[in-house]
Amino acid sequence: MAVNDPSKIRPSRYSETPNVRRVAGDTPAHRKYRYQRRHGYAIPKELYARQSGGFKDFITDLPRRLEDDAFGGLLLIGAAVFAFLWANSPFRDVYASMANYEVGPASLGLHLPISVWAADGLLAIFFFVVGLELKTEFVTGALRDLKQAALPIIAAVGGVIAPALIYLFVQAMTGSGQQNGWAIPSATDIAFALAVLAVFGRGLPPALRTFLLTLAVMDDLLVILIIAFFYTETISFGFLTLSLAAIAVFGFLVQRDITKWFILIPIALVAWWAMHEAGVHATISAVALGLVVPATRRRGAEQMTHRFVTLWNPISAGIAVPVFAFFAAGINVVDTGGVGNVLRDPVAIGIMVGLPLGKLIGIWGTVVLLTQLTRLRLGNGIDRPDIFAVGLLAGIGFTVALLVANLAFPAGSPQVDHAAMGVIMGTLISAFAGATALRRRVAVHSR
Repeated sequence: MAVNDPSKIRPSRYSETPNVRRVAGDTPAHRKYRYQRRHGYAIPKELYARQSGGFKDFITDLPRRLEDDAFGGLLLIGAAVFAFLWANSPFRDVYASMANYEVGPASLGLHLPISVWAADGLLAIFFFVVGLELKTEFVTGALRDLKQAALPIIAAVGGVIAPALIYLFVQAMTGSGQQNGWAIPSATDIAFALAVLAVFGRGLPPALRTFLLTLAVMDDLLVILIIAFFYTETISFGFLTLSLAAIAVFGFLVQRDITKWFILIPIALVAWWAMHEAGVHATISAVALGLVVPATRRRGAEQMTHRFVTLWNPISAGIAVPVFAFFAAGINVVDTGGVGNVLRDPVAIGIMVGLPLGKLIGIWGTVVLLTQLTRLRLGNGIDRPDIFAVGLLAGIGFTVALLVANLAFPAGSPQVDHAAMGVIMGTLISAFAGATALRRRVAVHSR
């Protein structure tokens, strides 16, 4: 036997690969490659190229990284923090000029500021992915069986109502007259909440992630309906009909497995533009486009909604959501009296309290009442203290809450910035409290 025969090396306890030092991002093939290089064996070119590392490999590996909730959440936070610092730096005028710079064809009614393009245009990609995930959950996922999904679905309704009531209570007590922002603290950010759960909830039952995902998906659906019915002032039914017709054509084509990008993308753009011109927020068309994609598995083919999510989620998580956060979180507090002055606004107070406290009362309180008074029960290893942590996590309302804040108040009004600041502070409070509660629950489950 050759002394350096890799086939005779004792395998590790984790795999059938040489038991050599493991490093971050390792694979069995990489460990075998390092052993062979050390002992003079021939190295396959493709494996050697894979080991080269550097910026090129990082870019190549970026779509896989963006599938990780924690990585996407960190990217979102980084964009928001950078925007906030820039908007309050000596170069804040440059940031404001960039955000308000108008581009686009005026003949189509699309000569819009870049910040509006981020909210109405790029964020449509995020909502398209949300629509795909909703369709998957309704057809093959957690929302398919209403008996199992009933508890998180009803808890999601409670999690939408309670924050809105807290916000309205604060406005009534202060006499601010800003009741139109009631829906801002009702939104939960799926990606951000799941990222915190992924980082701080390791060791908790997998069913808890399913509960939070079902809750957040239902929450998104409710907030989408709120945007459509309560934040749409005037509707042009001609353009609305055109948008619905384009969505129907899109659905007809994907049902027949016609998925060429040069066919579907122009139709989707027509649906988006017509919805925008109809006076309804354009992201509603993106959700509808996602919902018409088939989610049933066909013989010999991958689930189409999953295929589309795999294709579009890196663009959503890596470009659309961070760019939107970059423009939405750029709140100038230097020229408005500082953070303290902004947070004294009843609008900011209502949101800042409504997100963590309202979501906790609405979700955890609903679960406690339902499990006490009905036959609905928690299962699969999760209990009420786990739902307490989930209720706090649901107060993370970054992306969608910022969108609703921009819809609830007139563009350029101080309430928009104050509401955005309330969203940021409420999200930070919810994230910190939720992470702390998760760590405590991990310690309990590990005993």
